[in-house]
Amino acid sequence: MSVCSQSFTYKCSLPKLIHGAMPTRVTNELKHEIWQLLREYQQSRGEKIRNQLVQINFGLVRKEAYYWMNQCHESYDDLIQVGCIGLIRAIEKFEITKGHAFSSFATPYIRGEIQHYLRDKGVTVRIPRRWLALQQQSIGVSRSLQEQYNRQPTNKEVAAGLDISPEEWQEIKLAWANRSPLSLDVPIHDGDDGSTCLGELVPDHRYRSFQLAQEDQLRLQQALVQLEQRTREVLEFVFLHDLTQKQAAEHLGISVVTVSRRVKKGLNCLKQIMTIADD
Repeated sequence: MSVCSQSFTYKCSLPKLIHGAMPTRVTNELKHEIWQLLREYQQSRGEKIRNQLVQINFGLVRKEAYYWMNQCHESYDDLIQVGCIGLIRAIEKFEITKGHAFSSFATPYIRGEIQHYLRDKGVTVRIPRRWLALQQQSIGVSRSLQEQYNRQPTNKEVAAGLDISPEEWQEIKLAWANRSPLSLDVPIHDGDDGSTCLGELVPDHRYRSFQLAQEDQLRLQQALVQLEQRTREVLEFVFLHDLTQKQAAEHLGISVVTVSRRVKKGLNCLKQIMTIADD
């Protein structure tokens, strides 16, 4: 099954799993139960057992989702769903023979999945939290002033209602209006000639550089899957899950020196693979 089809299957079944999730119980009995289920899952790969593991370890997802909810503007439910995908990936990759605690192994996968989701949905312009609060407050202020004066309030009146300067209010409005980037591929209609895209009307050599960067990212992903499994796992932990080499070594059950060597070897192999692909 491909990664895309796996993700689709996970997302379809997540609401049911989340609804039936139970709190995390840190007891020896529970740890033994998790261990037994993990052992059974590695032998059978049964969906029912996997769902049990998700329900039992749901507290790990809730903890990460709650933390990231205070760091971004995504909904708690969306973060929960993404975190559950990370938990499922951890269940599939966990190896009992390594002897690691499952919670310590799963947390980086959950956190990494949420971080990737937030990076994909992130905006170019980061708006200060105070400005975001003032922007939300301005909705009520504007409505109140409109009812009072029976007209649209001026920027100066809104600024006074928010107890800030007109200049700061203009900066907040500008930041809010430009919080999301405009794609250069957006169609622009031109009466006689039909339509064209914004990129053609605003030529910029940096747009070509952006396209090349996207192509490089795709080539890098294709090269990564050609590496041997352990080397690929080391690179994923260090560069994709933002773990230190020491943390990666603990999760993989190898020494820090081995991780360092694998990183060096993996980067060299990626360079060779991508160089060959260019020839």
